[in-house]
Amino acid sequence: MLLEVNNLTVCYDKAMILNGISLKVDTGELVSLVGPNGAGKSTVLRAITGLVAWEKRMKRGTTGGEVTIEGDVLFEGKPISQTPAHEIVRLGLVHCPERRRPFREMSVQDNLMAGAYLFGGKGQVQDDLDKVFQLFPVLKKRLGQVSGTLSGGEQQMLAVGRALMSRPKLLCIDEPSTGLAPLMRQEVFNKIVEIRRTGVTILLVEQEVASVFSLTDRNYVLSSGRIIAQGKGDDLLQDEVIRKTYLGL
Repeated sequence: MLLEVNNLTVCYDKAMILNGISLKVDTGELVSLVGPNGAGKSTVLRAITGLVAWEKRMKRGTTGGEVTIEGDVLFEGKPISQTPAHEIVRLGLVHCPERRRPFREMSVQDNLMAGAYLFGGKGQVQDDLDKVFQLFPVLKKRLGQVSGTLSGGEQQMLAVGRALMSRPKLLCIDEPSTGLAPLMRQEVFNKIVEIRRTGVTILLVEQEVASVFSLTDRNYVLSSGRIIAQGKGDDLLQDEVIRKTYLGL
């Protein structure tokens, strides 16, 4: 098993954001985590990739509030709950954040190179760039452009491309369709399928359930910080309570 999350609980002060989350992703799978706004989906990815633990360390000794994390995260069978976020990236577990978040004042090229920061070897980095350009040709045309001036769809491609420069074994993608027009949203989903075909395992957080369930091997439904259902898309869509109450269909 590539990723195992067992009884993950996250609290900010007295607010419980995640309550005993458990999920698994095997090598080569495309797995989704879906649910309504505020369910805790982004917190799951942030906890898995070490960002919640980083936030906890940053708040230590300040008045910024207490962050509590419990549970176990295993990557390739090894515990990573205490591993710094940058070392988690080195292991091959990479987070593509919600709302794209490019370094807006930097060029497309500099954003992509930032994704390769932890990895030396000029020849290998160039090979990685070529693979990104093959997947997203528009980024090659925009190399010198300031990232903040790109369209929403181009920024999403840049965010995914930057994450791929970190050579992920498991790529966690958070809400890639947010704010995109339907045609661009479908294009992004098509590219995610292409990435999976190259051998990258994917954990996808999304709200566009109908589109996502047609792409994935398995799915988890999150509500109020708990996993309330899991399974193949067709099976989940046949459950009327899940359809109406948790998926908004």
